[in-house]
Amino acid sequence: MVGMSATVGTAQADRFRMDGTPFGWVELDSTIFGIKPNLAVLHQVVTAQLAASRKGTHSTLTRSKVRGGGTKPFRQKGTGRARQGSTRDPQHRGGAVVHGPRPRDYSQRTPKKMIRLALNSSLSDRAANHRIKVVSAWEFVAPKTKDALSFLDTLGLTGNVLVVLDPDDITTKLSFRNIPKIRLLALGELTSYNVLRSDWVVFSDLTLPGLCVVHSAKANQDGDDGAEKMAEAARTGDDK
Repeated sequence: MVGMSATVGTAQADRFRMDGTPFGWVELDSTIFGIKPNLAVLHQVVTAQLAASRKGTHSTLTRSKVRGGGTKPFRQKGTGRARQGSTRDPQHRGGAVVHGPRPRDYSQRTPKKMIRLALNSSLSDRAANHRIKVVSAWEFVAPKTKDALSFLDTLGLTGNVLVVLDPDDITTKLSFRNIPKIRLLALGELTSYNVLRSDWVVFSDLTLPGLCVVHSAKANQDGDDGAEKMAEAARTGDDK
């Protein structure tokens, strides 16, 4: 029976402005970022996700589908050779393929609870290894790859970087899309495989999953109530 794993501790992530300056920290949802990774479920779900990505359009020709070979290549008896009925038999060059691949569907049925547990396990692994960064807000005035590269260099994000964006944030998407080893996904498209293949995962206040508490310099002065208000404002898009 698959259930949610118990939390192992409080998960935190550093928070930055888009120019790379530190801007407090985020207390991540422990039910998503603070559980003990379930390796067995992770393996099964990632295997299913990779299998589902296969097109399954491979095909080979059986004897009935190979063109030609309608007559015997030579007479039945008297030649001293083994009898042959067609040059399209599998033993001949240019003939059919025996037990070859045929078009098929590789997708596997995976319970939703397992998919959720695998995703939370992968996010918890990245949080435990301090591989999650949070940006207060993307402030691209216009699509500019130079600014996106500057952000990555300032934070030292090298290797494969997964940036989780709001689906409506087209400007940020256009700024990052031409950079090698950068993968852009909406929050609803996040999978355990994409998290595991990434060295870093970058969220914004708007795309952080779960009930996360944002602590900034201003929030520390105003108390935890101020931090919760800032987090709620970021989620609802309220600038007040």
